[in-house]
Amino acid sequence: MRPPASPTRTSRIDLPKHTLGQAFGFAWQGVRYCYRTQRNFRIELAAGAAALTASVWLGRGLAEVALCVMLVLVLEMLNTALEALVDLVTPDYHPLAKIVKDTGAGVVLVASLGSVVVGLIVLGPPLWQRLLG
Repeated sequence: MRPPASPTRTSRIDLPKHTLGQAFGFAWQGVRYCYRTQRNFRIELAAGAAALTASVWLGRGLAEVALCVMLVLVLEMLNTALEALVDLVTPDYHPLAKIVKDTGAGVVLVASLGSVVVGLIVLGPPLWQRLLG
């Protein structure tokens, strides 16, 4: 049997229930936070918009490009949340906190490089033909 919840601590059961609209509002606040505070998120968003525009213009690879763009943006947002959590746990320098932050950034880097490769494979040949042919 579980001990009763401490009166000074809110248990998960006592948290207020939110409507679907409120939940979407909280999610949108997270997206806005990333856009306002994360320079790399804005750069990745612009690069993704350019890649999607090129895909539409070339009439090729829209699904592949859209998935890559979303993957990079989602991982950038997760990295932002992870960094905020690490800062909450320890505002001081700690070697393990550095590993968490560096690894999170590395995840975004690998996804970004992979997306560039996919973009070159999918959009490179038709772009080359359109520009030279």
